[in-house]
Amino acid sequence: MKRGMNIGDALEAPIEGEWGVTIKDEYFKIIKDAGFDTVRIPIKWSAHAAAQPPYTIDQEFFHRVDHVVEQSLKQKLYTIINIHHFDELIKEPVGQKERFLSIWNQIAEHYKAYPNALYFEVLNEPNGVLDQYWNDYLAEAIQVIRKSNPDRVIIAGPGNWNNISALENLKLPEEDRNIIVTFHYYTPFWFTHQGAGWVNPSPPVGKKWEGFNEQKQFIEDELDKAVNWAKKHGRQLFMGEFGAYSKADMESRVRWTSFVARAAEERGIAWAYWEFCSGFGAYDPISGQWKEPLLRALIPC
Repeated sequence: MKRGMNIGDALEAPIEGEWGVTIKDEYFKIIKDAGFDTVRIPIKWSAHAAAQPPYTIDQEFFHRVDHVVEQSLKQKLYTIINIHHFDELIKEPVGQKERFLSIWNQIAEHYKAYPNALYFEVLNEPNGVLDQYWNDYLAEAIQVIRKSNPDRVIIAGPGNWNNISALENLKLPEEDRNIIVTFHYYTPFWFTHQGAGWVNPSPPVGKKWEGFNEQKQFIEDELDKAVNWAKKHGRQLFMGEFGAYSKADMESRVRWTSFVARAAEERGIAWAYWEFCSGFGAYDPISGQWKEPLLRALIPC
């Protein structure tokens, strides 16, 4: 796993297509042919699981995820599925804990016979109230997964939205060495999220990232913090999300994306760009073409 692509705004919407993206089978070949080796598929399982015990996941939704996963694996892509946008767990961790663990038990059982190229990511961006419980809940989720998937790669990250600064608080079962540690990177936020409607207040549009030495040094220093933590704990790193929103100018987006990707690679950090064909998208689904400057920033010729 080296260079990946998130297929965002699709299965992590309450209903696929509601946020403008429906995953097409051909997307996986397009991604593979462009030079990527990994696809991360964010999934809002909580929108398709019963609210009461035993929290049964809708079988029709399982079939849809099966199809998407199989299309990805068919292209020989490392394929990551996660729990994404479990808003209830973030807001009410204690009340939602058993539902969270039940959902993972069902997912793990369902995919236990799938190839090893399918990876499980425990939860996207734990934050808020959940942070104080996260290490305990993570340990229990890993135990649940390991009952049926003793050898599968698990991906897990720290609280505070998978921020590098929270790595020092992350606790993992020491004996389980088949866990990759993820973090997300959107620094500087005033640049990467300018004009983002879901951010309140939204950073103003018109900010450029010039790539001055001090700007580059800041990014390198942050990535070095992650690397130092990983070396200390003997863990592999995965920058599971990074990207700059389309309200920023393309030259700045390309400059920032290229620098972050190369800086990660130089440090042995695998990555997955956020995301394929929506607000941060590197691919235009209408024209059926890659946005060439962004693609080349990610995968140089």
